[in-house]
This record gives sequence, structure tokens and C-alpha cells, in this order.
Amino acid sequence: MKTILVTGIGGDIAQSVAGIIREHRPRYRLVGTDLHDQHGGSLFVSSMHVVPRADSPGYLRRLQEIMEKEDVDIVIPMTEPELAVLLPQIEAATDKALWITSGRQVVAAGIDKLETAKQLANLGLPVPWTIPVIEGYPKTYPCIIKNRFGSGSRNQSIVRSSEDAVFFSARNPEAIFQELLEPEDREVTCAVYRTRDGRVAVLQLLRRLTGGFTGWARVIDDPSITQLCIAIADGLDLRGSMNVQLRNTLAGPRVFEINPRFSSTALMRQKMGFSDVLWALDEAENAPVSFPHIHPGTIGVRTQDAAIIQPST
Repeated sequence: MKTILVTGIGGDIAQSVAGIIREHRPRYRLVGTDLHDQHGGSLFVSSMHVVPRADSPGYLRRLQEIMEKEDVDIVIPMTEPELAVLLPQIEAATDKALWITSGRQVVAAGIDKLETAKQLANLGLPVPWTIPVIEGYPKTYPCIIKNRFGSGSRNQSIVRSSEDAVFFSARNPEAIFQELLEPEDREVTCAVYRTRDGRVAVLQLLRRLTGGFTGWARVIDDPSITQLCIAIADGLDLRGSMNVQLRNTLAGPRVFEINPRFSSTALMRQKMGFSDVLWALDEAENAPVSFPHIHPGTIGVRTQDAAIIQPST
């Protein structure tokens, strides 16, 4: 039985990934890591280990100890801070374990939103203007200010004036200003998978956010979005799965974020037939991957559940 390590198991994305594997690939044994154990992650894995923050000196050593103790065959890093630290080790390929990631270029571009804009511009793709707060105030309003690192829409604000710019930038000097893309109701999250032989599948979900996450989504099929996602996948040498966030403006689709990992819609799209988690495992074992047709108009929604953990006797 092969063992898979899923990091960040306290988070909803890692739990979705672990749940998919447990249901559809029961031959694997699952192990999880997280910063603490006060969450439901233990319900999704055979064993759970606490690790330091990814930016702490002891993180890599602790992770290596866990991998050796659990005899890990495959590692799926689930958080951007971990990907940033692990990337050199993954590329060095000194471990016997196989690492499932989106590839060096996608990770480098995705963990830094300023770098995202730069890399897409280098590919000749249209992008929203983006400037670091430390380089000055925006020239046009309204715009948005958001964290340069990390993902999600919970930590961003609309900047409507120079007074707003001064106010927000003083509180977050490491943030970026970015063009406000409209209309708000045309936000699309795209699951993109590129196989080892260069085939690309794109699932476009017109979404409505709930608490910073996709709460409702409808499958659409816009050729311009497909072409854009394929250009990014090929241009950044995507290896496996990534998530592209964009708004379909009057001037066409404009990307504002790339998630270099499985995203919060992983479970939703698995139920639709876009099985990128399972495809990654199949390719890790040199098995063929085939892409299904998912009908436009299909709707997915996020639901809520709860569980009780009884104290050990």
C-alpha cells in the first residue's frame, strides 16, 4: 500500500483532496500535516502530525522526519507558504518520494501576485495593471489593494480615492494596487490540467463568492477563456493542475490570480467529472488520463457539514 502525505490537512482544500483520494483510490494510505491539531483533519487521514510554520528553521527537518517515519511515497503540498519553501527541494529530487505540484514556473508565478502579472505580460497576454504599494499610489481610481502573497479575496479592499490609497497602504506596505476588473458578476474560476504529453483540459466556472470562496458555480464554455488558459498552461509549462482566476471584462478575459495548487473547488469539480486530483495520481503511476465532456449549465454549490470527535479513553 502506497502512502500519500497531504500537507495543510486542517484546511478545507486539503480535506477535499484527501476525501477524494479516500473515496476513489482506497488503495492509498493517507497521512496529514498541519500547524496544530484543533481541526477535523484527523478524520481524513490515518495519522496526523503537527509541523512548524513553513518559514521556520525546523520545518524542513520535521517534514523529512515524518516522511521517513511514515514511509511516504507521494507528497501533495497544499499551501503557498509550503510550496515557496519546498520548491528547491522538489526540484533537487533528492527524496525517494514523488512530489505532486504544478511545476516550477507556475509555482513561482502563482505565489506572488506581482510576479503573476509580470509573467503573463511576458507571455504577451493582457493583464490588469499592477504596482507594489512601495512604488507609489495608483494613477486611476477606483482600484483594489490586496496582499501580494497568499490567495483568496477576503483580504482585499476597493480604493476609491487618493485618501483611501494613503489609508490602506499605510496599513499594508507589502500589498499591491491592481486595476479593478468589471463587471463583478462575471468572475470565472478555471480549473486547468496539463498532462505530461501536453494535452490541456479547462473547466470554466462562472462563480459567486461566499466568504471569499466559491459558494455557487455554473459551468460555461467561452472559447476566448479556453485559449487564454491554454496559453498560460503552455507558456508556464504547467505540470498537472492549477487554478486561474479571472473576470470576463468587456475587453475580454483578464487574469488576476493563479493558484499553483489544487483549489477550493476541487471537490465540486470532481463531482462534475473534472478529476484533476485523480489524474495527477494516475500520471504519477504512469497511467493514461482521459478528459470527459462536462456540459455547460451544470451547477455546483458548496455545502456545509460537521462531525463530532469523542475524547480518547
